Amino acid sequence: MLFWWQAPARSRIPRAQKRREEALRRMAALAERLRQQEPELDPKPILELPLEQLVQKLLADELSLESVLCSYLEEAMKVHQEVNCLTDFLDECEEQLQALKKLKKSERGLLYGVPISLKDVYDCMGHDSTCGLAQFLEKPAAKDGVVVKVLKAQGAIPFVKTNISQTLLSFDCSNPIYGQTLNPQNLKKTPGGSSGGEGALLAKGGSILGMGTDTGGSIRIPASFCGVCGIRVTGYRLSNSGVASAVKGRKTVVTVTGPLAWDVESLALCLRALLSEHMHRLDPTVPFLPFREEVYSSNRPLRIGYYESDGFTQPSPSMARAVKLTCRLLQDAGHQVIPFSVPRTEYAFFHLFLGSLFADEGASLLEKLKGDIVDPSMKNTVTSLRLPDSLKRFLAWIWKYIEPRVSQGLETLCGVGRALTRGRVLLGTLDRTPKKLWELHTAVEEYQQEFIAKWRSLDLDVLLSPALDPAFFVGYPAKTQESSFYLGLYNLLNFPAGIVPVTTVTPQDEKELAFYRGYYRDRFDKSFQEVYPYKCQPKELLVGKRCRVLMVHGPLLLVEGGGQGQIPEGKLKGYLKPPPPPFLSL
Repeated sequence: MLFWWQAPARSRIPRAQKRREEALRRMAALAERLRQQEPELDPKPILELPLEQLVQKLLADELSLESVLCSYLEEAMKVHQEVNCLTDFLDECEEQLQALKKLKKSERGLLYGVPISLKDVYDCMGHDSTCGLAQFLEKPAAKDGVVVKVLKAQGAIPFVKTNISQTLLSFDCSNPIYGQTLNPQNLKKTPGGSSGGEGALLAKGGSILGMGTDTGGSIRIPASFCGVCGIRVTGYRLSNSGVASAVKGRKTVVTVTGPLAWDVESLALCLRALLSEHMHRLDPTVPFLPFREEVYSSNRPLRIGYYESDGFTQPSPSMARAVKLTCRLLQDAGHQVIPFSVPRTEYAFFHLFLGSLFADEGASLLEKLKGDIVDPSMKNTVTSLRLPDSLKRFLAWIWKYIEPRVSQGLETLCGVGRALTRGRVLLGTLDRTPKKLWELHTAVEEYQQEFIAKWRSLDLDVLLSPALDPAFFVGYPAKTQESSFYLGLYNLLNFPAGIVPVTTVTPQDEKELAFYRGYYRDRFDKSFQEVYPYKCQPKELLVGKRCRVLMVHGPLLLVEGGGQGQIPEGKLKGYLKPPPPPFLSL
């Protein structure tokens, strides 16, 4: 009987894998047809163009739409063969290309002719949005999602969908349908997750602009691990309509959409295109707050807060060094840098962040996994969620004196209370469950205000934080999930946050890693040490207050420009950004 229940969902996986193979063959066929139109095409000069220059050449008809799409189709297929990053080919891109060719020059959008990749979860008519779950297979979207519609209206050509972690709640990139995506910088490493397919494809040049989603670092971790730029905007700043999710309904730690790209200017161009009245008309729940050029082009010196450690996970030597390097560069450029400390990190992670993610004891998540294969990246979490509450609490009591963080994690997975047990109402529990949930929401709001008050007391414009780096070996994200709170903190706060490359790991960083002990010296700290020493790119995380997307972009540009040890001469203008209007809550 159990096998009968599991079979329907699992049986879809081989069919999905076959559909992907067929889609990739159609992708290769289109590339071949386009190649025949321009047999002398050299894709290298096209693939080396930054986004802004590519758009300019397309708008000026210096490059044909066919040559650009062909170049990226061919390159994306090469990257996929190496790292397994694609889940689907969007056949309609050929029809869209022909429609764009008929437009007058005055009708061309900001992203005219740009091939763009989409994370698996973005609805495209006729295609599955799987979240790495068998239950979501063979349920093609009836229409494009709002973000996809706006991108197409701006002239972008979505051409592929990319791989994700199962349920989107792991920062590895693996699921039972499409398998493990690898990091193109080192094939033994993960590209991060859950938007790992995007990070891997961009890092290897198979895409020039991609769209991801972020619940606890899912845009920023792949950007960090793969050496590209990415940003999560404030919640509800971009539409989530037509974006699939394994768990919907959370109100405190919300999933947001956002772009990944090679450089910060590309992120800005993408948001110029998305932050439009068109998006507001398609989804009136999204306020019409356009990109403010006057803020973006200002050059007032900033007051920049910074911290090398969140006090919860000891940073790797390269993470701490990257912050020091960036602070020096910012000071040399005329900015003030002010020390900042994150308040009550342990409380924020266990009670607020994890408490919000698993307020229902993981019931919604487990429901989506019925009849499915649990990916190794999710096995520890799912096994813990499936334990009876009484056993979780008993184990938490035992681990309290051995591994305190394990104990707190098990307590958190018990959720905020249960309304029903074995079909019978427990006296008083029905009232307590929503009350406890509202108390959790209140606690999150109070923490947000505590953080904001500290920010304002220092009169900060922006905050500089270490990102999680370098990339982990495949399989290790499941062993040290708490380290991702360097990124997840800003989902809890609902602040915009971006990633930019800064420097590379040095032999000295690797030597210092031998002395790494962590703050708790528990299994998580030991696993965190094991994921390192190897060369990759440590990054910096730039954070602004809620709705202050431009406040992130400006400093990101500044750090990006100074990442090699100096600010490029004559390019300070446009790097330094002032604060936008007073704090606005959506």
